[in-house]
Amino acid sequence: HVQLVESGGGSVLAGGSLRLSCAASRYRGSMAWFRQAPGKVREGVAAIYSVYSGVGRTQYADSVKGRFTISQDDAKSTAYLQMNNLLPEDTAMYYCAAGFGGGSWYVPNEYRYWGQGTQVTVS
Repeated sequence: HVQLVESGGGSVLAGGSLRLSCAASRYRGSMAWFRQAPGKVREGVAAIYSVYSGVGRTQYADSVKGRFTISQDDAKSTAYLQMNNLLPEDTAMYYCAAGFGGGSWYVPNEYRYWGQGTQVTVS
């Protein structure tokens, strides 16, 4: 079965950077990052789609545009989220998602597979 394993979370000061990784087993294709802060709904952060031409099309939440970058390895089985200029409001559990079923990229229910999450704390 498909497994997604996130890594790279941690605690940083505001303005700092972190790079999250999501390694997928038995899966290649589109992947996304979501986050969920305590008491808040899970929200889409970024997504990358494997276009046939080989160029990945990306989507970002307005709150992270210009600061976060999503990418994938050539095998399309590992996704990365480079997070720069982190803000305290970026503090959340970050989840990797895969198996996009269509519709809106930022809707959690559109994804079939989820990782366990990695905590990001910005102070």
